[in-house]
Amino acid sequence: MLSPAIDPEGAPFWQYAARGELRVQACADCGELRFPPRPCCPHCQSFGTEWRRMSGHGRVWSYVVPHPPLLPDYAAQAPYNVVVVELDEAPRIRLVGNLVAEPGARLDSLPAERLLIGARVRFVTDPGTGLPQWVLERP
Repeated sequence: MLSPAIDPEGAPFWQYAARGELRVQACADCGELRFPPRPCCPHCQSFGTEWRRMSGHGRVWSYVVPHPPLLPDYAAQAPYNVVVVELDEAPRIRLVGNLVAEPGARLDSLPAERLLIGARVRFVTDPGTGLPQWVLERP
């Protein structure tokens, strides 16, 4: 499976995620939340940053179900879903991930028929990789 490309601005996101925390970069001066992480605030041009803990709750804003041909590691789990989740505290921030039956489950663990735009989800991490995942709030 592919690993994320981690740059200096985004490294804290991945470190927090590996600990099971969803944190989003915020401007230390104007407080504006931003994702993806970047060195300068697009609103006030400040270089001050902090990482704010989010509840991890959101809703499925969009999704896709890829089918082969795919990279070999992914083809073995196809069809699976890729969801775009809108965070409750920051509706302009949308994160991409997989909706799974439980933390650490295979990408194909949730049948495509269970995917719904607007479904309530919560953030979890794969205990084996530390990668972010999502589960339904009401399975």
